[in-house]
Amino acid sequence: MQKEVDYIVVGLGLAGLAFVEELQAHKKTFMVFEDDSQTSSLVAGGVYNPVILKRFTPVWNAHEQLKMALPFYKSIEEKLNIIIDEKFIIKKAFKSIEDQNTWFEACDKPKLIEYLNPKLDTQSYHGVIADFSFGDVNGTGRIDTKELVESYRSHLEDNQLIRFENFEHQQVNLDEELVQYKDIKASRIVFCEGFGIKENPYFKNLPLNEAKGELITIHAPELNIDFLLKSTVFVLPLGDNLYKVGATFNWTDKTSDPSEEGKEELVEKLKKVINVPYTIVSQSAGIRPTVAGRRPLVGVHPKHPQLAVLNGLGTRGVMIAPTVAKNLFNHLEKGEALDSEIDIKRFVAVNK
Repeated sequence: MQKEVDYIVVGLGLAGLAFVEELQAHKKTFMVFEDDSQTSSLVAGGVYNPVILKRFTPVWNAHEQLKMALPFYKSIEEKLNIIIDEKFIIKKAFKSIEDQNTWFEACDKPKLIEYLNPKLDTQSYHGVIADFSFGDVNGTGRIDTKELVESYRSHLEDNQLIRFENFEHQQVNLDEELVQYKDIKASRIVFCEGFGIKENPYFKNLPLNEAKGELITIHAPELNIDFLLKSTVFVLPLGDNLYKVGATFNWTDKTSDPSEEGKEELVEKLKKVINVPYTIVSQSAGIRPTVAGRRPLVGVHPKHPQLAVLNGLGTRGVMIAPTVAKNLFNHLEKGEALDSEIDIKRFVAVNK
């Protein structure tokens, strides 16, 4: 039986979810296809932080992104009756006096002044290795991306708005205005496939890189911290003496399987961060879709305006997703210009 919708959305990670929220807000009809092949949103740390703590510089458009993202997740909490946003302070463990001096300089920058505390935390915390004190980052927290995505998928399933099956690109038939995919006729398809876009014949030549990230969850009863500790790795409290530790970056392994090498790397780095006993409870891995310049891939196919892409959110997807999804929706529906920094027109390698 033929089904007609405004949009087909391929992939329901953070990008697809944020775009579907736009569709629902504007009463657009849609069908989502999700095959569970991409796991980056499910295993992501989910931390939102407006500061790049390697260099103490502002994240791209962080203030504007947070202004949109935090109410966005609040509304989903209310809609689905879940709790996914946990607020906390990030404490950056300094490695040297030079580190501290760079922090003080950053505290005076206009884009960072409301987030960085110029007064150092000189307190010692049992089990934490920090010889040069801490710097506090405010306005930070974590979105439980696993709970978010799984609850949202269940919500769509209850309303028969998602199909858990592989999307077969070769079954897409285009005419001048519409798209036919199997039994569905739609005005547009938006591809939010993560690194799965490499198999998409329309957008596979976009310069998307695959960076595997691995995390471990540890049980450390003696640690007892209620902040995110940022050092050689991050240590994120989950409650019940559990902590998520990450993350690795691997540019060669393209699998989503946890590896012994990834675990060993995290264990070695963790030795420089905490000095209390712990046990490893679990390990997870996912492929981050990243782009050179750390800007997403958003836009419309140059020859097929019915086809659009929303991808490459990288490590800061929880912050970026709501903003870029709204920009794409307004571009498709209202003719609003795409932010030139995310528009795929900045690349020529789009399949024609």
